[in-house]
Amino acid sequence: MANAITISRIVSSLILLLCPTLSASFYCVYVLTGITDFLDGFIARRTRTTSQLGAKIDMMADTIFVVVCLIKFLPEIRFPLWIYIWIVVVTIIKIINIILGFMVNKKYPAVHSVMNKITGVILFLLPLTFARIDLRYSGAFACVVATFAAIQEGHWIRTGKADAND
Repeated sequence: MANAITISRIVSSLILLLCPTLSASFYCVYVLTGITDFLDGFIARRTRTTSQLGAKIDMMADTIFVVVCLIKFLPEIRFPLWIYIWIVVVTIIKIINIILGFMVNKKYPAVHSVMNKITGVILFLLPLTFARIDLRYSGAFACVVATFAAIQEGHWIRTGKADAND
């Protein structure tokens, strides 16, 4: 059941490509897609049906959703240059974390910390605030939280706490 929900996230992510960006239909599919991201993990844990395959499908679904969102949002939104620079810095920190994870643990470091989850929720909600909150403020807030989460993730990887949070 959980894997079927995850696969529905892949399908709904692809449907987003067909919806006009920032339209009512786009936001309806976007929110439903986000709900499936929460539900699949919840159901898998609740029914004790978590699996390596499910985790891989989930990671693939997350990646597809993020790529589709980038394709749809980047042409439509205009962040100030300093936010783009900040996003690049956070991305570099995350890349360093991945490299360190491979060096320290010989595997991909998937840190499921509370801060990473909060960052994910904030990033998911960000497009829902476009019409109401100036991107300088909402983007800066998201960057602050993402920076803290990325630094914490790197610390946990270096100290070996990352495995305890998987």
